[in-house]
Amino acid sequence: MEPQFPSPDHPIAPQGTGTVHLVGAGPGDPDLLTLRAARLVMNAQVIVHDGLVDARILEMARPGARLVSVAKSRSRHTMKQEAINDLLVAEARKGRDVIRLKGGDPFIFGRGGEEAEACRAAGVPVAVVPGISSALGASAAAQVPLTHRDHASIVSFVAGQCKGLSEQDWSGLAGKGRTLVIFMGLATAPQISDKLIADGLSPEVPVAVIEKATRADMRVLRSPLAGLAELVEREAVASPALIVIGDVAAEPSDHTLRARLDMAGALEAEL
Repeated sequence: MEPQFPSPDHPIAPQGTGTVHLVGAGPGDPDLLTLRAARLVMNAQVIVHDGLVDARILEMARPGARLVSVAKSRSRHTMKQEAINDLLVAEARKGRDVIRLKGGDPFIFGRGGEEAEACRAAGVPVAVVPGISSALGASAAAQVPLTHRDHASIVSFVAGQCKGLSEQDWSGLAGKGRTLVIFMGLATAPQISDKLIADGLSPEVPVAVIEKATRADMRVLRSPLAGLAELVEREAVASPALIVIGDVAAEPSDHTLRARLDMAGALEAEL
């Protein structure tokens, strides 16, 4: 008999044990699921999902599948992370294949690393199915290029809800030639703008707030950095939303104008 090797979809599991799949659901639109993710969702026995997963993706589940919401918000968690870890392990030990479905990519601010560690520690096979990160999907849908030959060659991802926000060193994350992408930053928008300005970033740096990316009700809102908090409050921006800071966030027409001004400045310097 030829030896068996684990596949990405089905790692070798102890007899009677299912597999936990950490699956990225992408930024929202079901059409942006990977083929592997779609196949797993349609065949899963148990789907443990975040609140940011589009309802149309959950509707792809087969009849009889158990759907468990572990939605989290800033002020309310349906289930604590430790309990989610225990749920995944318990369901797999019953012989069920479990899908842990997350918005975006499971390993970018999705706690997928923690869940994978918990499964491995319990002897439960775990597989990771990448998804289109919210940062990449949202910016592409909004036509905000995170990198641009004329504007940015460095991109940084930051969680806006992390503890000790004011004590963190963000110097160098944003500025000329750089793009800063902030996840989960709506509630802390005032602190984010104050911190960046205090660290030396110009109050006039362009900001784009991308709300409900790739969905029919997507909005792209723009302001200078100094106006970020006021924009979020005035427009009642709702989650999911991504904040992009840097020259790439300017209106496309502003890119053209800035390029002309830079060229004029260079010619003047030569003269």
